[in-house]
Amino acid sequence: MGIDLNQKPELAHEAQVTYEAGINGSQLTIATVVARFNRNITHRLLNGVIDGLEACEVSGENAPVYWVPGAYELPVIAQQLAVSGNVDAVICLGCVVRGDTAHFDFVAGEAARGIQHAALSSGVPIIFGVLTTDTVDQALERAKDDKTNTGYKSALSAVEMANLMIEVG
Repeated sequence: MGIDLNQKPELAHEAQVTYEAGINGSQLTIATVVARFNRNITHRLLNGVIDGLEACEVSGENAPVYWVPGAYELPVIAQQLAVSGNVDAVICLGCVVRGDTAHFDFVAGEAARGIQHAALSSGVPIIFGVLTTDTVDQALERAKDDKTNTGYKSALSAVEMANLMIEVG
């Protein structure tokens, strides 16, 4: 029998104050930036985001989607959106599959670094929904049409982080 890592443990001290934001996004605007490269995968991730945001009551004009050429281009648009003041969080979706060259390392690493920099410098949550896999089959496994989809999970994270940022003030 294993330990359920998602189960809330008892607090050590009752006086301890904790903050955990909910996933009601009805008052939020969450933008998604999607890489066209490996579009067969990223489109599935986007479907997951749309499903996840709808589950959190975010849809329509409060869930705009922006397409960029590839994962390397995600950070610049994510940062522009974040500093615009028009969104509460940004989700970045991409898929970088390892090949026979070092291209994978450069694209995946720089996309991750750029997205993190954009989030930290803007103070707006930017969710890393970029798949970095060895094979297309691994990517497809993470882009299933269910709640295990990385896009779906990214949507819930974006809403929770946006709500937490509001809570923290």
